[in-house]
Amino acid sequence: MPTDQSARYRILVTGVGANPGISLTRSLTRLGHQVVAADSNPLAPGFFLPGVVAQAIPRADDPGYGSIMRGLCRDLRVDAIVPGIENDLPPLLNLQPLLKTDGVRLWLPDADSVHDCIDKFRFHRLLTERGIPTPRTWQPADIDQIPDGTDLIVKPSRGHGAQHFHPVATREDLPLLCNLVPEALIQERLYGAEFTADCLIDREERASVILRRRNLVKHGLSAVSTTFDDDAVRGRVVDTLRAVRAAGLCCVQGFIADDAQVTITELNVRAAGGFALTEAAGADLVAQMVRGLFNLPVDHDRLTYRPGMFLASATETLHVGDANELGHLLAPKGTAT
Repeated sequence: MPTDQSARYRILVTGVGANPGISLTRSLTRLGHQVVAADSNPLAPGFFLPGVVAQAIPRADDPGYGSIMRGLCRDLRVDAIVPGIENDLPPLLNLQPLLKTDGVRLWLPDADSVHDCIDKFRFHRLLTERGIPTPRTWQPADIDQIPDGTDLIVKPSRGHGAQHFHPVATREDLPLLCNLVPEALIQERLYGAEFTADCLIDREERASVILRRRNLVKHGLSAVSTTFDDDAVRGRVVDTLRAVRAAGLCCVQGFIADDAQVTITELNVRAAGGFALTEAAGADLVAQMVRGLFNLPVDHDRLTYRPGMFLASATETLHVGDANELGHLLAPKGTAT
């Protein structure tokens, strides 16, 4: 396997049905890497990006996920896997020792760290213990402990992409919403300027942090965002990264209130959907992630950026065609043994 900094690799990206996986695929392709675009949806938009090897895979909760993924990596000579969606993290963690034996690289934090991030109640509890401001959070059994007059939302404890996110109109709606939302938790609703921090933490635990305001958010995605610089926000993000023992590529989200209070809402162990702005502002995010992935030093001098850059994005049609022509993707995947 090549190891010099100009090498080109074959990298499998999961979750190419959503913005993070699609954006990762585009960046890796621009850098000259061959991308195996993988998703459990046989019509995932990322399958139709130029130059990719499209590969339908089982859902992350399929019992055969591990053996099928390992077989794909061998058959397609994959050098590394970069997850683009949270669902793939638990089975990939379990698979990591076998993938390492096969020469396939992953760059993830330890298992406890990953689960502290993908389980939002665990994340809330950890940040609260460390004194890092985060929204007050309750489980459905604790509804009677919520102070009257608190603006609330209900969302899944393990959700992503603003799926099943519900503002609470009246307190009487809480029991119904908690029954409708899978693994529901109740959280204080925050107001102010929403932000995302694109982060890369090297193997010596040094972090680079690029800040973006989410000026306009639709269905959990930034339609308009702007890079900015703020020492207090950056400090709070770095504290969060240390608290969860983050490693590699991730993103942190939070709010800046009118009184400048910074509150952290979540940390995703993957790229953010809008990191294209980070790269446009000068930060060499994906290239440096690939260096770290293959045990080369991360050049943090190449992760500086220009504040005041903006991005405006909208939904894009990637392909229109006849589904009958996609037999290799639409064929059902059997459970491996």
